[in-house]
Amino acid sequence: MISLSDYRAQWFGNIRGDLLSGLVVALALIPEAIAFSIIAGVDPKVGLYASFSIAVLIAFVGGRPGMISAATAATAVLMVTLVRDHGLQYLLAATVLAGVLQVAAGLLRLGRFMRFVSKSVMTGFVNALAILIFMAQLPELNPATPGVTWLTYTLVAAGLAIIYLFPLLTRAVPSPLVTIIVLTTLVVGMGWDVRTVGDMGALPDTLPVFLIPEVPLTWETLLIILPYSAAVAVVGLLESLMTQNLVDDLTDTRSDRNQECIGQGVANMATAFIGGMAGCAMIGQSMINVKSGGRGRLSTFTAGFVLLILVTGLGDLVARIPMPALVAIMIMVSIGTFSWSSITALRVHPRSSSIVMIATVVTVVYTHNLAIGVLVGVLLSGIFFAGKIAQLFRVHSTLSTDGRCRTYVVEGQLFYASVEQFAAAFDFREVLDRVIVDVSRAHIWDISSVQALDMVVLKFRREGADVQVIGMNEASETLVDTLAIHDKPGAMDALTGH
Repeated sequence: MISLSDYRAQWFGNIRGDLLSGLVVALALIPEAIAFSIIAGVDPKVGLYASFSIAVLIAFVGGRPGMISAATAATAVLMVTLVRDHGLQYLLAATVLAGVLQVAAGLLRLGRFMRFVSKSVMTGFVNALAILIFMAQLPELNPATPGVTWLTYTLVAAGLAIIYLFPLLTRAVPSPLVTIIVLTTLVVGMGWDVRTVGDMGALPDTLPVFLIPEVPLTWETLLIILPYSAAVAVVGLLESLMTQNLVDDLTDTRSDRNQECIGQGVANMATAFIGGMAGCAMIGQSMINVKSGGRGRLSTFTAGFVLLILVTGLGDLVARIPMPALVAIMIMVSIGTFSWSSITALRVHPRSSSIVMIATVVTVVYTHNLAIGVLVGVLLSGIFFAGKIAQLFRVHSTLSTDGRCRTYVVEGQLFYASVEQFAAAFDFREVLDRVIVDVSRAHIWDISSVQALDMVVLKFRREGADVQVIGMNEASETLVDTLAIHDKPGAMDALTGH
C-alpha cells in the first residue's frame, strides 16, 4: 500500500505542470470522445460523460499517476454489436460487469502476468498505436471530406510548426495549448471556413445524472452481456497495463499494476451509472499529458474536470476549436510515440525479436484490435523462446570399462519442445546390464517431459536393463513422483498398450 505522504506528493508535487497539461488533454479529449461514441453507435454525450467520469475517478483510485484514462476506440469497437442488437441500456449493464471483472483481476493480482509481454511486443504495440493514431487523423485530411480544403493543410502545418518551434522560445506553457489558442483565434477572427469540434456532434449541455441500467435482472441478460463484458475487461486492462509500462519508462518511475486493474474497474462501474460507456487508459492522451509536463494525479483529475466544464459550460466556445489544431497535436503524438530507433535496430536485433515486433504491428493495424495483436506477439515470443531453449538441450553418454553400463547425462531444459531430441538420444538396441540417466544438469518441466522419461525407462527395462534415474532437483522430483508411471505397478503393460 502506498503511504499517505507519497499519495499526497502524487497530487501536489507538480501543481503547475499538472494543471496546464490537464487543460491540454481536456481539449484533446473532446473530439476523440465524440468519435468513439459514434464508433460504438451511441450519442456523443455517452463518450463525453464516460471520459469525464473515468478520468476523475482514476485520478483517485488508479495505480499510475499521470496516466490518462477515458473512453477509447479499443473498447468502443467491442460494443458496436451489443448496441445495435440490444441498445444503450445493455451497453451500460455490460460496462458495470466489465468493471466488476477488472476489479476481480486486480484483487487476484493478475497484473503480474504483464511480465510475460516481451520488449519486442511492447515496441510493436507502441508502434502500432502510433500508426493507428495517425490513421485516425486521415479523415480530417481527406479532400473528399466536407469542409477539408487547402486551408486545412495550411493550418495543420502551422500547428505543427508551433508545436515544435514554440518550446525553443519557452517551455513555461505547453506548446499544444498554444497551438489550440492561436489557431482558434485565427480561424474565428478571420472567419475561415474549416471543420471544427462542433461539426463532429452535439455537445451535452447538462451535468450527468445517476441512473441504473434498465435491463431485466435475469440469467438471459447475463448471458447476453458477459461475452462483451469479458472482452472489454481484457482489452481495457491490456491497453491500460501496457500504457502504464510505457509511462513508467518515460517518467522513470514504478507504479502498481494490480491497483491500476482495480482502479479501472471502479471507474468503469461508476461511469455506467451516469450513462457513460466503458473505457481504459489512452496512450495518445497519456503521451500528450507526459510531454506537456503532467506527472501527478492532479493532471488526470484536471483533464476530466475541465472536460466536463468545457462541454457543459463553454460548449459554444469549445465547438469553435478548429479540427486542424487537434489534428496537428495528434500527429505530434503519433510521431513522438513511434519508436524510430526500432527501425534501425532491425539490422542488429535477433531476427526472432524483429519478427515478433513486426507481426505485432501488422496484426494490430490490420485488425484494429490491440488484444489480437499483442496475443500474436506473445505467442510468437513464446514459440521463439521455446525454440531457443530447446537448442541449448543435449544428451551425451559414456560407457563403463566393462561395456555393461552406460551413463546418459542430460543437460538443459526438458520440456515439450525438447522431448523429441531427448528420446532420440538413447540407443535401446544396445545390450546393457545397467543404464543410468543423470539429470543433475537438467530440469524437468512438464507432463510431456515426464512421459518421455517414462518411455525411456520402460523401454530399457523391456530390453532387460536395470535403469536408475539420478540427480533430480527437488522441483523435478516432485513433478516426477506425482506424474511418472515407470515405478508404479502395471507400468510395463502401459508401455505395451502405448
